[in-house]
Amino acid sequence: MCATCGCSTATHEHEHEHEHEHEHEHEHTHEHTHAPSARRVLDLERSLLAHNDRFAAANRRFLAARDILALNLLSSPGSGKTTLLCETLRRLLPQRPAAVIEGDQQTSLDAERIRAAGAPAVQLNTGRGCHLEAHGVGHALDDLAAALVPGSVLFIENVGNLVCPALFDLGEAHKVVLLSVTEGDDKPLKYPDMFAAADLVLISKIDLLPHVQFDVERCLASARLVNPTLTALSISAHTGAGMDAWLSWLAAARAPAAALPPTP
Repeated sequence: MCATCGCSTATHEHEHEHEHEHEHEHEHTHEHTHAPSARRVLDLERSLLAHNDRFAAANRRFLAARDILALNLLSSPGSGKTTLLCETLRRLLPQRPAAVIEGDQQTSLDAERIRAAGAPAVQLNTGRGCHLEAHGVGHALDDLAAALVPGSVLFIENVGNLVCPALFDLGEAHKVVLLSVTEGDDKPLKYPDMFAAADLVLISKIDLLPHVQFDVERCLASARLVNPTLTALSISAHTGAGMDAWLSWLAAARAPAAALPPTP
């Protein structure tokens, strides 16, 4: 959680490529303490999440009103999120409009790759922050409003991190976790919050299975100890293995209904 990793007290550098007004007020609360008590940390965590959830609810209303399916893509760095997105867009865009919000601490390299694959993209740079937050995603939705026609898919590629992003709702319909076979099959037990929050896990880079020690079945058994309802697919953006199943899952996924609970 951010109160303990430090990013909640650091200066977040949200570098949007487009300057614009946003309908929400953004309150920055910087609380510094050298030896926080467990109670103080817990209260701060609750406050941060409640603040974020208000913005997430607004994002969800925006998306539902436009019948847009939003997916929050999560993983550790190097799992292949951007490569998978580029291959997905090449196959998806002829049938369905899509856009991407790219989250990284620095650079616009991934957004440039997405645009080269044919989709509009907004880059969010978090500076020292280790995850995207709903307020920044709301700004990006404003930027992408013209591209987000009814029936679109919005991919939100979160900052590479298996800890904090699991706890921050961005207004998405589903959390999708990528776990590459180069990372180790014990990750679901080491990072249970991430896999507990996910609706789908993609075992990525399966073309490398002959060259690494990764037991897919053991990994998925561990993941389902954490989340018994988890759906899993194995995939390789390099060879195309599993891409049809991934696109079928996207086709079956639905944007949230327009009837939503009131703002928290």
